Amino acid sequence: MNAPESPPGEITRLLSGMRRGDRDAESRLMKLVYRELRSRAGRCMRGERPDHTLQPTALVNEAYLRLTHKDRIDWKSRAHFYAVACAEMRRILVDHARHRAAAKRGGPVQKIPLEDAAAYCTSRPEELLALDDALQQLAEWAPRAARVVEMLFFGGLTEAEIAEVLGISVRTVKRDWSAARACLYSQMGGGAV
Repeated sequence: MNAPESPPGEITRLLSGMRRGDRDAESRLMKLVYRELRSRAGRCMRGERPDHTLQPTALVNEAYLRLTHKDRIDWKSRAHFYAVACAEMRRILVDHARHRAAAKRGGPVQKIPLEDAAAYCTSRPEELLALDDALQQLAEWAPRAARVVEMLFFGGLTEAEIAEVLGISVRTVKRDWSAARACLYSQMGGGAV
């Protein structure tokens, strides 16, 4: 479910106001983006076990709190906001998985096929950690491709939104995704693309 329609540029205008310390803008922004963020978090959490301690609402609230304390960000657009939000949700999920894995005192992170990692929010934190490790390795040699993967997997952004955020063409987004997919397959023990 998408957020209610708002006038073009309204989210960007509110982000600018929020950066200037306008608390009213922050409150109005939350009303405009909450449903969309909740929808994205819900997609992410769909693969989680039923008794998972982190729920989509908590994920959105934690991500939003982190975003509102990032007053140094020069928000460019609605898509930029959602891209940063998806990065925050990824960090929260990875932190949660690390904490859970540490609590289990499990063995090393296992390699899994990329097609299984596409459902990155699973009941096994080691799968999310494996994806995170692979993304970190990818970011060392292809940072833009790693951001494309992050925005697709964790943010649910469209190729057009990703292109807007990164200032590249949709065709370049598709090329980056193809290269990233091949790299991640290799890193995560999957077969050929």
